[in-house]
Parts: sequence; structure tokens; C-alpha cells
Amino acid sequence: MIAVVYSGSKNACWKIWHEGKAMVETHTLSVNPCFNDPKQTIQLLSKNITLIRNAENIKKVYVFAAGASAKEKQLELATTLERFFVNSKVKVKDDVYGAAIAACHDKSGIVGILGSGANCAYYNGKKPEKNNYGLGYILADEGSASYFGKILLKNFLEGKLPADLKAKLDHQYHLDRPSILERVYKKPQAQIYLASFLDFYSENRDHKFIQQLITQGFEKYFSTYLIPALAKHPGEEIHFVGTVAGHFQEQLREVAAKHRIEIMSVTREPIHNILNYYIN
Repeated sequence: MIAVVYSGSKNACWKIWHEGKAMVETHTLSVNPCFNDPKQTIQLLSKNITLIRNAENIKKVYVFAAGASAKEKQLELATTLERFFVNSKVKVKDDVYGAAIAACHDKSGIVGILGSGANCAYYNGKKPEKNNYGLGYILADEGSASYFGKILLKNFLEGKLPADLKAKLDHQYHLDRPSILERVYKKPQAQIYLASFLDFYSENRDHKFIQQLITQGFEKYFSTYLIPALAKHPGEEIHFVGTVAGHFQEQLREVAAKHRIEIMSVTREPIHNILNYYIN
């Protein structure tokens, strides 16, 4: 029995494979080692009945997690997970590696991540090229769910939202300045809070103002991540992975077309492709 895990900065998706078939899929909060200490990770796993029931029978765990680019973070997370999956060998790579496998398999290409966070990397068919991205939701993540949440709240607090959108936001979330600032600056896991507003974007995707925010966010992503990567590796196929890319694929392709860039594939949930890669 093996488990494959793909974890962004908000959620982690788990698939367990046993005797020739995908036995079960489950979800937890992120296992990002930059945001969770070992105790927190064990606690969140211990709340998941599916993982508890299968923990002793799983022999291998392949983990692809945001925040796990550094070797010491990979080792820390692997050691933590082996405390929970007591009979298992755990291998940890970062989420970019997992996205590259999901999108490209054994072929080269440029892989863009647009999920709860944002990143981009050239993949040579074996491993992603190191870059200076992956700086997190405070310093970067342009075009990600956490970025869009931040921009939405900023417009709300500055009184720039159209009246109809403000009314919907008030009705659904009951927001005010003190509660927003406390949630963002004083409470833990602000990135998850910010990313949660992607649902509001999806529900109001036809609103002109929301469409403008999405287009502007994608333009920032292209100028910050994709265009520099393409300039360094011209002619490579371009793939996207992540919930934001999946939810707003049409607008993503429209922005790409403005830059004369063709997107070969968009994979909303990479976990399925990653599992197929390892079992085949």
C-alpha cells in the first residue's frame, strides 16, 4: 500500500493505492513545513479517520509539499510523517516537483503553479530547475488564491468595491476592518484565510470588476514568473497546475494569448497524474 500527497499552502490531497487500484482519497489542511511544526502536522493527521485507519498498512509515502524546497525542510517533514506512518518510508519533494511530474511526466517543459500559492519552473524531464521564486504569500505569490484574497480585502477596506459586490461580501462574511486586520496580522495561517476568498471570485466570476482583478493578477504572474522563465528557456511547452489555473482557465489562456504564448495543458488537481506516474 502506498500513499501519494500533494500539498499546497492551504490544503493537502492524499491518495492511497492498494493491490492495483486507487483505494481512497482524502484531504487535510496543508502539511507545509514552513508553516507547521512537527507537532501541528501530527495533530492534523490524527484528526483524519481515513489516514488513521490505513497508517500502519502504508509502506511508502510520496509527498510533494509547498515549503519543502530546502533539504532540511524535506527531512523534517519526512521524519514527522514517519512517526505517524510507522511502517512506511517517506520521500519528500516540493510542490513544484510534483506539479512538473503531473504536467510533463518525463518530458521537459515550463510548469506554472497557480493554486493557494504561485511558482514557476523549468523542468528538464527529471527535476525542476532551481529559481528565486517561492517567496510565499507576503513577498510574492502573484496570481495565487492568497494574492486574490489579499487584493479583494484591500479593495473592500479602501472602499473601492462596487456596491453590489460589497453587499455580497458583507452578507457572506460579515467583515469589518478590525476583524480583517486581526485575522491577517495576529492569528496563525493568514495565507489560508486569504486563499479562502477564492470561492467568492468563483461565485462572482461574471462580474466585470472581478474579471478585472483576475486579469490584472494573471498579468502580474506572467511578468513576474512566466515571461522570464520563457526567455531563459525559449520554445519549451508551457503547462499550468493548480486550483486558480483550473477555475479561471479561460482568462488565463486569454492573458497568455495577449503575450503570444500557448498553454499546452491546465491540470486543476495534480494528485491524479502524480499517482499514475508512480504506479506505472
